[in-house]
Amino acid sequence: MLRISVIGSGYLGVTHAACMAELGYRVTGLDIDADKVARLNAGDVPFYEPGLAGLVEEHTASGRLRFTTSYEVAAQADVHFLCVGTPQRRGQDAADLSHLDAAVRRLAPLLGHDCLLVGKSTVPVGTAARILEAVSGLAPPSTTVDVAWNPEFLREGHAVADTLAPDRIVLGVVSERSEKVLKELYAPFVDRGTPLVVADLATAELTKSAANAFLATKVSFINAMAEVCEAVGADVTRLSEGLSHDPRIGDQFIRPGLGFGGGCLPKDLRAFQARARELGVGGALSFLGEVDAINTRRRSATVRLVREQCDGELARRRVAVLGGAFKPGSDDIRDSPALYVAEELSRSGARVVVHDPKANQNIRRHHPSLTCADTVLDACAQADVVVLATEWAEFADIDPAVLGAVVSHRRVVDARNALDAEQWKQAAWTYRALGRP
Repeated sequence: MLRISVIGSGYLGVTHAACMAELGYRVTGLDIDADKVARLNAGDVPFYEPGLAGLVEEHTASGRLRFTTSYEVAAQADVHFLCVGTPQRRGQDAADLSHLDAAVRRLAPLLGHDCLLVGKSTVPVGTAARILEAVSGLAPPSTTVDVAWNPEFLREGHAVADTLAPDRIVLGVVSERSEKVLKELYAPFVDRGTPLVVADLATAELTKSAANAFLATKVSFINAMAEVCEAVGADVTRLSEGLSHDPRIGDQFIRPGLGFGGGCLPKDLRAFQARARELGVGGALSFLGEVDAINTRRRSATVRLVREQCDGELARRRVAVLGGAFKPGSDDIRDSPALYVAEELSRSGARVVVHDPKANQNIRRHHPSLTCADTVLDACAQADVVVLATEWAEFADIDPAVLGAVVSHRRVVDARNALDAEQWKQAAWTYRALGRP
């Protein structure tokens, strides 16, 4: 049985480690944060991802999964997955690969037997080839260390299901041995018919970048249509429904609203453009700049809608913002559209109170200027306007009559087009939404 190490214990790393343990492998997860490692070894996942805590608790207890700060311990594995973060460089569009490079420099000299190094982090095309060259100079001369790339296609909030039931597996390899090892590792998926794409390193890297860029483009396209609808009094939700029945378009990622955020799509979109410029083909991806701009404009449009609901004056108005995570099913607040809106409203003088079912702790830690409430009713008490900013199911299911009893004014801005507009209007609420009359 292959021994696996997972370098990096964030959303991707912990999920991949726990799911590999679920498949029966012995897995060692590595992180340089000793406190995080201690929590994980105790079965305590330091972030929210549905279904993940149970897997970590089960497999750390069984001994199949362990976490360490020691590269020496991790180096004993046969297959090493690189799952470290590749954030946006401060003040630039390009990806910051310093954590990835540091991990390779630490690990490669300790690899005392033939093994495989597999990248899962999202990286600019050409990174894998560079790592392959670096490893060949860093690893002991008596060992053969192959490098492959196996991009992840996980959705936060669905990461466990996406790992245990992937819709495709993409492998970038340079040797038959690498391909054989990865096919053996993923045999449970391949045997049940999961599509397998085997390609070169660059193609595998580009597949992930292209997938994220395409999804971002679909989101921004429907939000561009929302801008047009606002100009002529049309309804973007009906427009979206009309498009969705075309099988060439479908109904995924064409839901109009506040737009995308998180730690992946925005920074990956910008890094892809930056890498294209470095390669001299920036013009081919220049349209992605407008995709990014459309997404950002929806945040400003939401702030304008709230201001209009408050008769043009935000100072001293109490605004309840329902949602802080960048999407439902997660406590991740990185580049959260909801928190962008909340911060902008606060800077304009509004008294903003935020409630999120899972992200309140992160909001309090990273956005101390914002007030968090533990319940929806507490957040909305005496509110002049309510903003639905993250489409958690419990927000969409709110009874507008019950909420109407605690607010100062029955005014709602549905920034995700997630509420039943007629139900809210019948409960005497003034209802406004992006892209709708």
